[in-house]
Amino acid sequence: MKTRTEALRELRRTLSEAGFDTAALDARLLLLTAIGISATDLITWPDTPLTPEQATTLAAFAERRLNHEPVARIVGEREFWGLPFRLSPETLVPRPDTETLVETALALLPDRQAPLRIVDFGTGSGCILVALLHELPQATGLGVDLSFGALVTARANAAGNRVGNRCHFALSRWADAIAGRFDLIVSNPPYIASGVIPTLDEEVRDHDPRLALDGGPDGLEPYRILLTEAERLLAPGGLVVVEIGYDQAEALSRLAGLHGLEILRIAHDLSNNPRCVAMKRL
Repeated sequence: MKTRTEALRELRRTLSEAGFDTAALDARLLLLTAIGISATDLITWPDTPLTPEQATTLAAFAERRLNHEPVARIVGEREFWGLPFRLSPETLVPRPDTETLVETALALLPDRQAPLRIVDFGTGSGCILVALLHELPQATGLGVDLSFGALVTARANAAGNRVGNRCHFALSRWADAIAGRFDLIVSNPPYIASGVIPTLDEEVRDHDPRLALDGGPDGLEPYRILLTEAERLLAPGGLVVVEIGYDQAEALSRLAGLHGLEILRIAHDLSNNPRCVAMKRL
């Protein structure tokens, strides 16, 4: 039976030969998860042989990765904002660029100790809402999603990250079942035009839920709904912060004007693409 080091080396070589740019990192994460050890354990006991069960699990993980299933989906977890988030088939994999939305919202809030009310539309794994509640200790939140499975996952992530007592979750098509006023509306909605989805990278196209990707014929339909609802949902002085596609800043600016919202900031992601738009009522 192969040792941990031998198994890691072989998997890294297999993934590299298959053209994966992140072969070394992928192999390490898959090995650690398959045999249930930490990185420290691997360093301390590199020559421990794999058990037959561990070898079988690792081989199954390798096959899934070779079929271009994202590593985060295979291991079932992804870090966001320094916090761990469990995943499910109904949720997107949290991406580093989405942290731009969290950064932008926090930068525009004058008092992080205020008892703010936050609503997150299309909450998915709950990563945006949970990250914000982690930074805003007096805030409360509502996560909204059309997928019951996503809400189950989001609730578990809120509890796991110790903010579950400050947030609730609701099954709703956008704001159809939502009432009240909120100080902060956030969303990473589906924003990819329907016709573009077949051209996406297979890791996204074949493994991310279509419900979380498809933004309608022009990719803007969810924004039209959200900005229409913002009028009745925004508390005085409230903010709307949404993630956008790299080429949607101009269109969002026009929509904001049509709905009586003023653009406060267009923030850029790690690749310097426009990634989120912050707005307030005129």
